Amino acid sequence: FGWPKGRGMVTIWIGHVMLCVSYVAIIVQSRVKEMNKSLEEAALDLGATPLKVFFVVTLPLISQALLSGWLLSFTLSIDDLVLSAFLSGPGSTTLPLVVFSRVRLGLNPEMNALATLFITAVTIGVIVVNRMMIARERRRMADMKAAFAVA
Repeated sequence: FGWPKGRGMVTIWIGHVMLCVSYVAIIVQSRVKEMNKSLEEAALDLGATPLKVFFVVTLPLISQALLSGWLLSFTLSIDDLVLSAFLSGPGSTTLPLVVFSRVRLGLNPEMNALATLFITAVTIGVIVVNRMMIARERRRMADMKAAFAVA
């Protein structure tokens, strides 16, 4: 009864996409508005196809906004217990539902281990991204210094 037949992972997925698409759209839209349109026009003038312009010029320029939108969507999806509870059917469960049901019964070592894994994964991710940003900034500064030395 209803679409899709029964409730399960498909309805949970559709619900989370509908919830998060507006957040991602706002983030990406603000980045696209700030983008220099002459870069795309120059690529088109030099003979690139619109598809190639998108993948070579536009996508790298909006990639940080897409990543930010993905991280925000992931955080909202992990946090949204109510949406998952209403959209899940019998036999389909998500991580927030499991955590909530186990915490209601009392804290146990599994939940402590899961929290430790989440904190560890986030910490490692932040450290890796920070190192990549520092390396990219150093490379950019070295390139600028080399360009000014030639001129």
